[in-house]
Amino acid sequence: MKVSVVLGTRPEIIKLSPVIRELERLKLDYSLVHTGQHYSYNMDRVFFEQLELPEAKYNLDVGSGSHGKQTGEMLKRVEEVLEKEQPDVVLVEGDTNTVLAGALAAVKLGIKVGHVEAGLRSYDRSMPEEINRVVADHCSDYLFAPTEKSAAILLHEGVPEDRVFMVGNTVVDAVNQNLELAEAKSKVLSELGVKRGEFVLATSHRQENVDDKARFSGIIKGLRRVQEVLGVPVVYPVHPRARKQMERFGLESNGIRLVEPLDYLAFLRLESCAKLVLTDSGGVQEEACILCVPCVTLRDNTERPETLEVGANILAGTDPERIVDCAKLMVGKKRNWVNPFGDGDSGRKIVEILRKKFD
Repeated sequence: MKVSVVLGTRPEIIKLSPVIRELERLKLDYSLVHTGQHYSYNMDRVFFEQLELPEAKYNLDVGSGSHGKQTGEMLKRVEEVLEKEQPDVVLVEGDTNTVLAGALAAVKLGIKVGHVEAGLRSYDRSMPEEINRVVADHCSDYLFAPTEKSAAILLHEGVPEDRVFMVGNTVVDAVNQNLELAEAKSKVLSELGVKRGEFVLATSHRQENVDDKARFSGIIKGLRRVQEVLGVPVVYPVHPRARKQMERFGLESNGIRLVEPLDYLAFLRLESCAKLVLTDSGGVQEEACILCVPCVTLRDNTERPETLEVGANILAGTDPERIVDCAKLMVGKKRNWVNPFGDGDSGRKIVEILRKKFD
């Protein structure tokens, strides 16, 4: 079996790291293809080093651009790599333009596609990610669903049962494998001058939030009010683009501790020690749930409904007072919910299923 793993964003590196480690452990024939969707490979190299992963074989450095331009360029360059590599199966993860391009390039060449984290749905077609995940699912031959709910969604959409595999979420593997590293290597708490359980961690990066003045303004006002009401620092590692939008919209960050983007281990350490997490990130919703840290989601919907069902998460949208009300509710929650995303063995299960299919 020959595998090509196509990735292009830091969350994909994190969530595919358990799969890559399993491919390495078994000494299987595989190649890593880095599209450079968010950052160049050189900027992402620190993630590979921190997670002790092998270097990418192909660095496409596509960079940013409109959805059509970026996806088209990735489609072209990934196709060239796949024609050269001739893998038996291409693995993609999640819902980015890299996933869409990787799946389309493979299926057009008659190469099997495996979609890790298949079956997630927000049912909001205004989100580019929703289009990407739906198309990728229906291009794929092996759909690795993280939960029973996501597997049921795929079957309801007509995906043949023999293509759907409920394996849990690789984010559990990643958190379990990397939390000890984070505790040992990261000094982020002392560097930021915060203590375990005495700060709130916030993130906001989604296009539908940071590109909309009214929504982003609501989030920033909500974070400021949370700091006032809870009386603890709100730490917001802010992406340069989100910071630029704050300046463009004239949003005041008084009371919020804006910090530079953090590396993965530093963020994981901060996340595991937070009193509360406020986020619009799907991956952070999952990680907070696994780490037993209460979460408030700054969106009107989520493709991670399991986090809501177990009581780890609540939807607040972007209204400032609603954000504060949800923060007050969640900060007092007992951290005794059951992790719905599996037992931390998803990477091994995925590779084992593929080996059985091809051997």
